Amino acid sequence: MESSGSRASADESGSPRLRVGVVGPSAAGKSLLVAALREAGYDARHIAQEHSYVPDMWQRISKPDVLIYLDVSYEVSRQRRPQVTWGPERRVEEVERLRHARQHADLIIHTDDLSPAEIQRWVFAFLQEWRGNHERQSR
Repeated sequence: MESSGSRASADESGSPRLRVGVVGPSAAGKSLLVAALREAGYDARHIAQEHSYVPDMWQRISKPDVLIYLDVSYEVSRQRRPQVTWGPERRVEEVERLRHARQHADLIIHTDDLSPAEIQRWVFAFLQEWRGNHERQSR
């Protein structure tokens, strides 16, 4: 696993706060995950890569230590957001704009069949393991 190093301030224990970037197509669950991560003390950011034509915008602007990619099918995204009027061609654009981030993601979760709580459990377990591995490597 690659890391760009922790850049955020330290948490209460003195450990550097992980900067966690979250990317993915519309309605994948990014906002809920970012809110839960922030509440847990992470420096979490929703990176709107799905709207950018710059493939590595997620790296340039946010510089996350860990990148999480939440994926969702077009069908489920439409169920989650029935008021959205865009069609499958827009989804193809989103996926293309997210390709670079997906290729570099530390964790990819397909959220179709998962509740927000299940996604959070996966992510928190992953981040705990990631931090442990990173701390062992830096000794």
